[in-house]
Amino acid sequence: MSSRKPLLDRLHEPADLRALKPDQLRQVADELRLETIDAVSVTGGHLGAGLGVVELTVALHYVFDTPADRVIWDVGHQCYPHKILTGRRDRIRTLRQADGLSGFTRRSESRYDPFGAAHSSTSISAGLGMAVGRDLAGRKNNVVSVIGDGAMSAGMAYEAMNNAGSMDSRLIVVLNDNDMSIAPPVGAMSAYLSRLISSRSYRSLRHHMKELAEKFPRPIQKAARRAEEYARGLVTGGTLFEELGFFYVGPIDGHNLDHLLPVLQNVRDAVEGPILVHCVTQKGKGYAPAEKSADKLHAVSRFDVITGAQAKAKPNAPSYTRIFAESLIGQAEKDDRIVAVTAAMPSGTGLDLFQSRFPDRCFDVGIAEQHAVTFAAGLATEGFKPFAAIYSTFLQRAYDQVVHDVAIQGLPVRFAIDRAGLVGADGATHAGSFDIAYLGCLPGFVLMAASDEAELARMVATAAAIDDRPSAFRYPRGEGVGVELPADPLPLEIGRGRILREGTKVALLSYGGRLKECLLAAEDLAARGLSATVADARFAKPLDADLIRRLATEHEVLLTVEEGSVGGFGSFVLNHLAMEGLLDHGLRIRPMALPDRFVDQDKPERQYEEAGLSASHIVAAALQALGGMDRSEAPARA
Repeated sequence: MSSRKPLLDRLHEPADLRALKPDQLRQVADELRLETIDAVSVTGGHLGAGLGVVELTVALHYVFDTPADRVIWDVGHQCYPHKILTGRRDRIRTLRQADGLSGFTRRSESRYDPFGAAHSSTSISAGLGMAVGRDLAGRKNNVVSVIGDGAMSAGMAYEAMNNAGSMDSRLIVVLNDNDMSIAPPVGAMSAYLSRLISSRSYRSLRHHMKELAEKFPRPIQKAARRAEEYARGLVTGGTLFEELGFFYVGPIDGHNLDHLLPVLQNVRDAVEGPILVHCVTQKGKGYAPAEKSADKLHAVSRFDVITGAQAKAKPNAPSYTRIFAESLIGQAEKDDRIVAVTAAMPSGTGLDLFQSRFPDRCFDVGIAEQHAVTFAAGLATEGFKPFAAIYSTFLQRAYDQVVHDVAIQGLPVRFAIDRAGLVGADGATHAGSFDIAYLGCLPGFVLMAASDEAELARMVATAAAIDDRPSAFRYPRGEGVGVELPADPLPLEIGRGRILREGTKVALLSYGGRLKECLLAAEDLAARGLSATVADARFAKPLDADLIRRLATEHEVLLTVEEGSVGGFGSFVLNHLAMEGLLDHGLRIRPMALPDRFVDQDKPERQYEEAGLSASHIVAAALQALGGMDRSEAPARA
């Protein structure tokens, strides 16, 4: 390739790509793959998925008239090559950085991103909505939804396909299959059959045969239709999708442009309803370290392009995720009724460690949080102790099941809520902002938040001991604060907080991971001659009524501090104080929570600075409540 002039430098948008000859696209794909590897080596991010769709990305933008034609990338892990081809190459090394490109598709970022994505299995629903909107408006553009085989494990994808199959709207779904063991062989014969079946001549013949069959009695019509579907199913394997109402084409080699281009051109020119194109790809394709890696380098930190070695700083303390996993293993060794459930995130939640120790007691249900929650509820009815380890942002997808299948029935499902609070480079789509509010309004729940590693270990023990109601405990992403872990963590007393520092003037009541900042703020206040109490609430439900009463009656100012949205812990405390009449005697209370907006990607410490939840902001809030600081002196939110 070194003897040829670079082509990628000439491509500023997909229209430039479409001006090339088909035999130049192989070179474009090779250059695009190298550019993706180099960019992610600088920024970190999702690598393997993008490398697997390089040729598919080139083919889609070559065949379809984007952005008039809509291309929707499910989840968005694989969208970096797409971003490079759609006018964002000059900014690709700002991926996941402050004020840089999002790691996912984002409508506000580019007209080539018709739908924002970061949670999986939404592309077909969104694409069908766009297709119906196009038809209602009388337009003729194409809509293409690209969805991975992992995302096809979620029920929402099948709900959308079932709906699309019952309609006449023309929708193209590209199934990017990089892991399906059921995929039929891919080769020249398969490619030929796919081109034939997707061609206009075949579809025209099929149409005429259907018209002819309609002149026969109904049983013969039905038999002819089934015979045609069965014959195509034998050579293509698309029976499931045919039953859902899609015209199935494939499988085809997703890395062979000679196979991709004619098939995509054929389905682009189709006049029938929904079509599914089955592409078989290899995650991490074209980069040896990714191809050899067990996870195909799905998510990486900065790395050396030559060796693939990632530049990971040595942690100062174990991660909260690991502490949770090891604590759960410790509890499970004492209680064989403890089981664990994850929704396609075994390594992300630490349950891969639990699975290694207890392979028969760990269940990965796929990208199906709704099912995971109700599955755990079913386990609870049989006397088991299910721990459902789900990120805060993903638990949102199963809220109906949390309400109806767990809370209303009072089933003791234990929710281990990882990634609580702000999470850094993944930005607003992955932040754990809302679980305190959306779980706190449910009757019967026990809600806990860990302020350090030792507290997390004790909360795992506490959840294991609760047999009469549902419970949840939340903990942040990243390293702990470095405290010593108890050898045998004991359960906490339900609804009891703790005081870490005694004072008289200001009370700081923390719920969760901001406790360290509260202690730093108390030191600052003490240096200003203001004595401060620091308390760790531990529980948002039930609240420690005695602790709150003491803080409210013995201090002039009470600040609640949490890593969650408005409507969470601070609101629960305010409601309790109002109902107890403790706001009637001049108490100045200031709830500190995440701002009422989405916080963009950045390093977590900068995100909390922007959100106004650092020690300096806590000090400023206390001083303002006391009347000792003008607002102009307070540290501004960035």
